[in-house]
Amino acid sequence: MAHAGVATAVERGPDSGPQPATQAGPQPHWETSYWPFTIGVGILLASLSFAFHFVYHLPLAAVLSLGIGIPAIVIGIVGWVREALGHHGEGLGAPGMGWFILAEAMIFLSLFAAYWTVRLTAPSWPPAQTPELPRLIPLLMTVVLVASSFTIHIAERRHERGDHRGFVRWLGITLLLGFAFLGFTGHEWKQFILHEGFTPATNVFGTMLFSITGFHAGHVIIGLAIFIAMWLPAMFGRTYTNFITTGSLYWHFVDVIWLFVVSQVYFW
Repeated sequence: MAHAGVATAVERGPDSGPQPATQAGPQPHWETSYWPFTIGVGILLASLSFAFHFVYHLPLAAVLSLGIGIPAIVIGIVGWVREALGHHGEGLGAPGMGWFILAEAMIFLSLFAAYWTVRLTAPSWPPAQTPELPRLIPLLMTVVLVASSFTIHIAERRHERGDHRGFVRWLGITLLLGFAFLGFTGHEWKQFILHEGFTPATNVFGTMLFSITGFHAGHVIIGLAIFIAMWLPAMFGRTYTNFITTGSLYWHFVDVIWLFVVSQVYFW
């Protein structure tokens, strides 16, 4: 996709008052990158891992597919973001992220609508073979994720004040909280699958629970990849205000969605 732009400055001539001067902005260019292909392959492999495990019963193929797919997604996101940072300066990150969040919210809404339909039309709930859902772990996950929204907000404010060390520190804390959330998610899935024998194939609630929490966990992974792409250049003194703003917006969205997940799936 080609972009072009101009920047307007003011310069003063020797015999006259201020005169507008037009300086060349970003030159027309085409965005070409192999990173989207890397991300697409990663998403495909991650999706196939579920088919290998639950449909074809090939656990080794499932592990290999997921083991290659998830790193490919993360590496692709980090590479794509770092490739674009600061190159052209169109400054459309925040509005673009707003539209992206709206699109993702519609996908989550469709998942919740399916869950509500199944839940409200079922003769009894939860279905047979559903284990007792944990209460403590979802609450801990909520505390961790809400705290991470506060820490990324503090990091953003430190950056605005020119406190680079504070920005790096609070961004690092946000990363740790995000990985802790994923750790809780993995622990919960392990308990369900290995100890309770509760899988997406057990009943309709299992299908909905793993679909919704897995889709949300995927968004957490994307958010962490964005923060890694933000944190690595910051360690060497390079930051990008527009990127920090858009990354923070995305993370707050992930946080808000989790409040719906935990209230609807675990406590309703």
